[in-house]
Amino acid sequence: QVQLVESGGGLVQAGGSLRLSCAASARLFGIDTMAWYRQAPGKQRDLVADITSVASTNYEDSVKGRFTISRDNAKNTVYLQMNNLIPEDTAVYYCNVKGSMYGYYDYWGQGTQVTVSS
Repeated sequence: QVQLVESGGGLVQAGGSLRLSCAASARLFGIDTMAWYRQAPGKQRDLVADITSVASTNYEDSVKGRFTISRDNAKNTVYLQMNNLIPEDTAVYYCNVKGSMYGYYDYWGQGTQVTVSS
């Protein structure tokens, strides 16, 4: 079973930056979309950003211009650069990888906490 290992979360003041990383524990073939989601206390898990196999990106409106998603296919890793953080960005951030190779797969990371203080 492939695991996604996230890192880079933490506590930061408003206006600061963090860079999240998510790496697969084993080589994955046929990756389609890599994405970051977040879930704040008492709220549902929502998409923050995703990136396709041809590097097409999509962002949730509130993070446009502040967050940048990127991927390193050779390392099976996805990143989320978060700049100009605001308290409303506080949440647990999850990475997600979808693809197909001898069958469809949909993997989730364990989550990493991001806390932005005002």
